[in-house]
Amino acid sequence: MTEIEIGKGKRGRRAYSLDDIAIVPSRRTRDPREVSTSWQIDAYHFDLPVMAAPMDSLMSPATAIAFGKLGGLPVLDLEGLWTRYEEPEKQLAQIATCSPDEATARMREIYSEPIKPELITARLKEIRDAGVTVAGALTPQRTQEHWRTVVAAGVDLFVIRGTTVSAEHVSGASEPLNLKRFIYELDVPVIVGGAGTYTAALHLMRTGAAGVLVGFGGGAAHTTRRTLGIHAPMATAISDVAAARRDYLDESGGRYVHVIADGGVGTSGDIVKAVACGADAVMLGAALARAEEAPGRGFHWGPEAHHSQLPRGERVEVGTVGSLEQILDGPGQSAEGTTNIMGALKRAMATTGYSDLKEFQRVELVVAPYQRS
Repeated sequence: MTEIEIGKGKRGRRAYSLDDIAIVPSRRTRDPREVSTSWQIDAYHFDLPVMAAPMDSLMSPATAIAFGKLGGLPVLDLEGLWTRYEEPEKQLAQIATCSPDEATARMREIYSEPIKPELITARLKEIRDAGVTVAGALTPQRTQEHWRTVVAAGVDLFVIRGTTVSAEHVSGASEPLNLKRFIYELDVPVIVGGAGTYTAALHLMRTGAAGVLVGFGGGAAHTTRRTLGIHAPMATAISDVAAARRDYLDESGGRYVHVIADGGVGTSGDIVKAVACGADAVMLGAALARAEEAPGRGFHWGPEAHHSQLPRGERVEVGTVGSLEQILDGPGQSAEGTTNIMGALKRAMATTGYSDLKEFQRVELVVAPYQRS
């Protein structure tokens, strides 16, 4: 890709966000009722190419069960309020009702409560007993401490998720998590990320991960670009990681690693374009925090918002637009792309003539920056 001169001493690649691109219709169209949005990772099949982000504002055991029964893959935050408090409704109400100036400090206090291993077991059991695929997430920093509890609880998919996760973490203070050895010794599939570049993703694929989360600080509740100056525009990041998947498929002799867009995917149009760039599925946060059933009560936040040393996120008000079912399957309540998001994906695939997600990854794209008024 052509580099652009930033100044006489620095050059950089031009990168594109999802707002910068659009899909192009082809010569063929289809009936949306004949389009499939299903996908499979390892032995687990899902009707919807959507993972629910492991965030307390949208995922409780109850909403995880509801989301799983609707055809998606719910992921519970195993470092969140549901593994720190027996009944966290009081704490969730405090986060939702405190003023913007108080939110970060109050969340820090609430999340200072220690994680209780017995609650990890209880929450995962609750989801499993409902007959839903069980997925739980830990950060790389907490994986060493809690992974045995998670595996013993019968998790189906293990998610290691951070703002950025690398296959080669260097630390002189402590022994870092050896991802390759950890995944090799684990009996369950592992999804790991985020990654925002071809090289970082390729290294994660070589650890044996079943899926790679793509994104770095692009979500609605992130301020990573403002606080750290780091950002990975999603259209380019997904396309780069999809190229790593293709090359790793050849390198490994046929091992396919799933690419999951994570961050900056807030509307149905974003989902459409993420798949068009090469994503097998998307991980949604704010889009699902708008559900009537969401624990955040119209607010959304991630773990970066209550970091003890350097917050890189905030509590944001996203409002409520409908039930979880209406958000996923409709009927749509507005023309903003926040409800019936799977219906929109099917319509886009049908309009461009594709019948399944893998085919749709071949759709033509154009650079068409969106001009906001």
